[in-house]
Amino acid sequence: MKIKELNRAPKHITNIGGQALIEGVMMRGPKHVAIAVRKPDKEIELKREELNTLGMKYKFFRLPFIRGVVGLVEAMIIGTRSLMYSAEFFEEEEVESKKESVTEKVFKDKAENVQMFLTLLTSFALAIGLFMLLPTFLTNFFKNRIESSLGLNLLEGLVRIIIFLIYIVGVSKLDDIERVFQYHGAEHKTIHCYENQEKLTVENVKKYPILHPRCGTSFLFMVMIISILVLSFFGWPNPLQRFLVRILMFPVIAGISYEVNRLIGKSNSKLAYILSYPGLMIQKMATTKEPDGEQIEVAIKALEAVLTENKDEDLWK
Repeated sequence: MKIKELNRAPKHITNIGGQALIEGVMMRGPKHVAIAVRKPDKEIELKREELNTLGMKYKFFRLPFIRGVVGLVEAMIIGTRSLMYSAEFFEEEEVESKKESVTEKVFKDKAENVQMFLTLLTSFALAIGLFMLLPTFLTNFFKNRIESSLGLNLLEGLVRIIIFLIYIVGVSKLDDIERVFQYHGAEHKTIHCYENQEKLTVENVKKYPILHPRCGTSFLFMVMIISILVLSFFGWPNPLQRFLVRILMFPVIAGISYEVNRLIGKSNSKLAYILSYPGLMIQKMATTKEPDGEQIEVAIKALEAVLTENKDEDLWK
């Protein structure tokens, strides 16, 4: 199916989203999170938990712009926890693995939370270094040739996008990651099938495309575009000030990007299609692959576990 064919409104636009895992899929619905993993013995392990987000408990965290920042952090926490859970099924049973790790010895029962925190911290540090500091550093070599601060910010944004594309394409070439991206395709196909109100069977799901306009990849690309516009208002100060501005403005950029994505997600206009097109191209180029029937079966199990009796609860609003 061609990308252009995605510019058609499905019967039921859902806010259910997911994430590809190691031999599995995580789906997040209006009330639950479900993780389905194909274990080494080929059986599917299904784990289902109730959602308990800040937005569900406090109205303040559902306000426009605030909800985007909070939602991004919560999505990273849920995603990291899900990824760590799926990895547990494929750890090699070596003698060394039976020994307690340093975190297990020091933090005992809280070791898992500490490990997740360290994983998130490492991910943030990598993202800041690769997508904030490196583009700024490289762009700084052109400050004597480009006098306009707007021009420098545009160049920095272009460098950031190029680094992002190189990183994504490079990672997609790894064998293990290719399997993950196949599960990503299975997740998208399954959601397409549900949005078109067809019965969730492997044969029905196979008919749908691996690309989806409301994918997290599209959101990341939108963050980069919004960052160019927002950071242009702050000129091109010294390196320390640039770093601080980018850190402090990230919540603002994330909040705006989330609201823009919400509008695009529920629209079938030409403008929405144009804005979503770059994200779809990145999916096609790297982050989604065609899954097999067994992978689709895993995605179906995860999606079915988060559905509610009232379909209006998962409408994209």
